[in-house]
Order: sequence, then structure tokens, then C-alpha cells
Amino acid sequence: MTDKVVFITGASSGIGRATTLLFIRAGYNVTGTARRIERLQTLKNEVEALPSPHGTFLPAQGDVTQPDTLSDAVQHTLDTFGRLDILVANAGVGHRGAIVDSEWDDMQTLLRTNIDGVLHSIRACVPAMRQSGSGHIMIVSSVAANISSPYAAIYAASKAFVSSITGSVRLELEADNIKVTDFLVGRTETEFDSNRLGSGKRSGGGLPTMDVDQVAQAIVNTTTTNRKRVILRLFDRLIVWGGIFTPWLLARLAKRQYK
Repeated sequence: MTDKVVFITGASSGIGRATTLLFIRAGYNVTGTARRIERLQTLKNEVEALPSPHGTFLPAQGDVTQPDTLSDAVQHTLDTFGRLDILVANAGVGHRGAIVDSEWDDMQTLLRTNIDGVLHSIRACVPAMRQSGSGHIMIVSSVAANISSPYAAIYAASKAFVSSITGSVRLELEADNIKVTDFLVGRTETEFDSNRLGSGKRSGGGLPTMDVDQVAQAIVNTTTTNRKRVILRLFDRLIVWGGIFTPWLLARLAKRQYK
């Protein structure tokens, strides 16, 4: 057991849900935010059924595009646990479709969730981490951040933004003893693909997928390190390297995959 407290966005499903359960089993106290409070309550019931000892789960309804709801959730966390140590900025959505032909509402929803949501989460949590004397921010990005992705361009660009901002935030918070890690995650078995925005919702086949618990375990393990970037698989490293050394080839392959 530990007195450390974790704040996870998008905790009701996928990577966020799996990470919440692993932190809880490891003895951390966790505040989980999501828009769907009924799913958070189901998760809370599952946590309470775990064999003891385990950490406490605090569900907090919140929308990462609405900064006031995150500030309220952080305050609720401090009122309940008295501290905040770790942020897992996980909430995000995907998109398929050409930039010119896609619905603007879908594109705006993605940008506000994937970009604004990360910024709102950092800005809400850092003051509480400063009170605790240290902290660790883990931003869930994607290997797509490093490549040109026709028909998935808005999603890739949003992840390029958060991966870029990670390095700047790391330096800005260095004096506060707050670490920042960029997680470049490859394709994972979650609801993410089926919930993509846009008319082109299908995912191209042929790419290896990870079990969601593999990603969650890596996030939990990284809390004891000072790693700046985490890429979990050799396949994902090849994608990142391809984006650096053969960007034209990777873009062509992405076009075939996502069209």
C-alpha cells in the first residue's frame, strides 16, 4: 500500500480503465474521471469487490474539454486524499476521413478532446502536485504522432501536438520536481477503433495489436522511473524510425491502411 494518489482521465474504458485497476491493485488511491458516470460507478463496484488490501477508487464525472469539471475533480481529490502525485492524461478520441470532406464538428471534437483536454488536465493537476512537493505526468500519445497519416491526419496531428508539448512542459516543471513522460502507444485492443469519429470508421487490418493490460502495466511501472519517452514494442519503434528515416514510404503505407 502507498499514500500516493493518481488522477486518470478517460478512466471508464480502454487504457484508462485497465490502468485504474492496476494502480488500485498496487495499493494506489485513484481518482478516475470520465463523462459517463454510470461506467465509473460500475468500475467502483468492481474495485470494491477486489481482495484486500487495495487502494481506494474515487469516481468523478468530468469532461476534459471543460476545464472547470477537471478543477472540481482535482479539488474533490484533495478533499478526499489530501494530495495528488500522478496524472495519467489518457482521454482521447480517434477519427477517420479526409480533411476536406470530414464533418467540422467531428474534427473540432477531436481537437478539443485530444489537445485541449491534455492541456486542461495538466493545468488542473500541477498546482496540486506542487503542494505535494513532486509529481509525475504521463501523457498517452500515439506512434502516429511521428508520421504523415492520410485519412487519419487530424488524429495524428493532435498526437504530434501533445508529444511536442511534453518536452516543453518537462523543462518548465523541472524545478518543481515534476516528471513528464510521453507514451507513444501502438494499436491496442480497446473500444477505441469502434468509437472513432468520421465516416471512415473502419481500421485497416494487418497491424499487430497489444493487450490493454500490457499498456496499463507499462504506465504503472513507469511511475518508478524518470523515462522521458516510452515505446512498448519493436514494431512501434519501427514505425517511429520509419517516420524519421523513410517518411515518404510510411506515408504511402498509412494511406493504404487508412483510406
